[in-house]
Parts: sequence; structure tokens; C-alpha cells
Amino acid sequence: QVQLVESGGGLVQAGGSLRLSCAASRRTFSNYAMGWFRQAPGKEREFVAAISRSGGSTYYADSVKGRFTVSGDNAKNTWYLQMNSLKPEDTAVYYCAADRRLIITTASQVDYWGQGTQVTVSS
Repeated sequence: QVQLVESGGGLVQAGGSLRLSCAASRRTFSNYAMGWFRQAPGKEREFVAAISRSGGSTYYADSVKGRFTVSGDNAKNTWYLQMNSLKPEDTAVYYCAADRRLIITTASQVDYWGQGTQVTVSS
């Protein structure tokens, strides 16, 4: 069992930055692939970014490529999503996810989810 707790969400103006954190209750590096997803009101949960289980590869949705960066701190069992140049369309609840697959790029059949953190970008 892995518990994930997100933090770092908030209200920011367009063009601003936020860093989301996802703290895991146990060691996840090398055992789980980690991903970030988001869900806006009335929309399905969508993929944002991910790190492969090996930690050697990162993946991004086209909508965030060049603006968002995913990383991890093995010593702290914590994952991060650095979000720069935020846009109003980035407004959503952001979730981190952990899964035993090699990589997570879809929301279906994910092993573990965090509770989510709200990100609101004002224009």
C-alpha cells in the first residue's frame, strides 16, 4: 500500500509559477512509475507528466511540454511538478499517481492516487 499526499496548489496569475509536491508513504523510487494528472470541472482526468519506474525517462502532455518539469527526491520519497508560464487553461485539480507499470500515461487502472490539490490560474 502506498499513500500519496499532494501539496503546493493555490491561486496564481497567468504567467506565474507553482511547484506541486507529492509525498509518498514508502519508498517508490525504482519500484513505481510516478505520474501527474489533472481534472478540470466537467472534464475527464487527463495525463500531464510522468517519470518512468527506472527514473530514466520523463514524459509530458503536449499542452505542458516546455512549461512543466517533473522530478523526484529519492531521500525524501517526494515527487515534484514544477509549473511555469501558467495559463488559465491549466486550472484543475492536480493528482499524483503511483503504479507498478513501467510508465503511467493513462488514468485507467492506476494503483494509487493522491487526494488532489487545486490549482487556479487567473487571467
